[in-house]
Amino acid sequence: MFICNHCPYVKRSIDRIIADARELQKLGIGSIAVMSNDPADYPDDSFDNMKRVAREKGFPFPYVLDDTQDVARAYDALCTPDFFGFDASLKLRYHGRLEELVQAMTGSPPAQPRNSIGCSIKWKK
Repeated sequence: MFICNHCPYVKRSIDRIIADARELQKLGIGSIAVMSNDPADYPDDSFDNMKRVAREKGFPFPYVLDDTQDVARAYDALCTPDFFGFDASLKLRYHGRLEELVQAMTGSPPAQPRNSIGCSIKWKK
């Protein structure tokens, strides 16, 4: 998943993100959160603030900094939050919104996944 600290969409859904990650973890499905924003323009997204938020919220997954923004580009991530689900063969099973993630990873992905909605990735200049 691609998340950040300052986005109101992430702030509103962070508790569900954590709960869903814990549910998936019980089933042997891991999660990782990537922060790709430019912290120079968005200091709330600094690495120190990432560590603080992860600690305060008790993230059950790694929260990593995509300093080069290469990961976001490789995944064609456009916003936060944005969710990608891969199977054991690393085949993309799902790309879309949080509301459909658990179903997509534990059952069958929706035939027409809904595009993620949120704050755009804050690209470096």
